[in-house]
Amino acid sequence: QKKSSLNDLLAELNQLVGLERVKKEVSRLIIYQKVQSKRKESGLNIPKRTLHMAFMGNPGTGKTTVARIIGRMYYQLGLLSKGHFLEVSRTDLIAGYQGQTALKVKNVIEKAKGGVLFIDEAYSITENENTDSYGRECLTELTKALEDSRDDLIVIVAGYTEPMNHFFESNPGLKSRFNYFINFENYSSTELLDIFETLARKDDYHIDDKLKEVLLNYFNEKLES
Repeated sequence: QKKSSLNDLLAELNQLVGLERVKKEVSRLIIYQKVQSKRKESGLNIPKRTLHMAFMGNPGTGKTTVARIIGRMYYQLGLLSKGHFLEVSRTDLIAGYQGQTALKVKNVIEKAKGGVLFIDEAYSITENENTDSYGRECLTELTKALEDSRDDLIVIVAGYTEPMNHFFESNPGLKSRFNYFINFENYSSTELLDIFETLARKDDYHIDDKLKEVLLNYFNEKLES
């Protein structure tokens, strides 16, 4: 997979159903990074911006899929040495004893170096910030790693929009470590039908028009409720 060319990966991104705004944002990022590479080759100054990102939106809106593709794209651009993908949650970062969480976070960062560290439901780290010293310890270590490992690591944090906004307010300097914020909108009923048809085709099923109509009505009801 890592051997896919940048054009192959852009095609893979564009083949995803919906996500038009996300696709435009990612395409802009790739163009920007290409320009920076050209500037570097020419000996020009390039801004020292981190590559870390925040994906905001509901579950099932393609955040993990897009994060994987971005990691492979940045590997192709020479911005990551390995391009691998490591997904973690609160339980992978926080230990049961004081002082062990920092070590646990360091180990995760070491494993992720050269690729993408994807932290799903990142806001869960600080949900109980008033009573949870482990969460604060985790965030302190993570914030430090965001700066120290910026040259060969992309951290992508993801989750519901409102809790993620609260997450960024919970630690001074945390938000400044992230340069890219991408919102993932919910799929429309027609997009959900497209996804269903795509999955069905992979298993050699054909969806007739009557069933499509039933599914479309079902999706519309669910989205309106």
